[in-house]
Amino acid sequence: MWLNLTMKKSTITPTNTKALKYYDIILASFVAVLLISNLAAVKLITIGSIITDGGAVLFPLAYIFGDVLTEVYGYAYARRAIWTGFGVMLVAVAAFTLVRYLPASPEWGLQQSYVDILGFFPRIVAASLVAYLVGEFLNAYVLAKLKVRYGGEKLWLRLIGSTIVGEFFDTVVFGLIAFGGILSFNSMVNFILVGWSFKTGVEVVMLPITYRVIAFLKQTEHKDVFDKKTDFNPMHVAVK
Repeated sequence: MWLNLTMKKSTITPTNTKALKYYDIILASFVAVLLISNLAAVKLITIGSIITDGGAVLFPLAYIFGDVLTEVYGYAYARRAIWTGFGVMLVAVAAFTLVRYLPASPEWGLQQSYVDILGFFPRIVAASLVAYLVGEFLNAYVLAKLKVRYGGEKLWLRLIGSTIVGEFFDTVVFGLIAFGGILSFNSMVNFILVGWSFKTGVEVVMLPITYRVIAFLKQTEHKDVFDKKTDFNPMHVAVK
């Protein structure tokens, strides 16, 4: 049904002088999803023959937010959001690690429980951060390039195509770093294929909502950026 969705090529002229009304909200939501997903990812979940982590419940939304940022505001604004999320996660892991090694109150009695759960958190974060940077930058890059190639048309193809690439590398990198040596080879393959399929499937299911959000933001923000001369260096954070 979503194959029948169409979006007219935007005739809005982008402007950098108008204050952005919703970028900060999308950025905050993007970072929150990333942080919550990494906390939830410390738990492995098995449902029948399916093996995944708790982060899979919410993490696909991070790619949807990334798609919205790239499609509406352009690669440069998406890149800034990606690095902002990276910075927040570094602060989180530093804080959890510091708290772990601070002396526990004798009355508390839950130090080992804290270590058992959040003691694993630094490895999860390391895996997530590397996978996140690889996946999100690939997702934004592919989406931006396809937008120029197709002249802003075939949004459904661009959204799904970029997600397939980004989520694949994200899931592979995350699985190998986070659970390498913990999962068997077969379980790792299962983890990667299930995670990749599920996250891509969420993108497909959410397409009608994503379409409407993008259309609303383009109209409200007066932004519809085509990255024809964009510096795609992921290490830069400038938006102009």
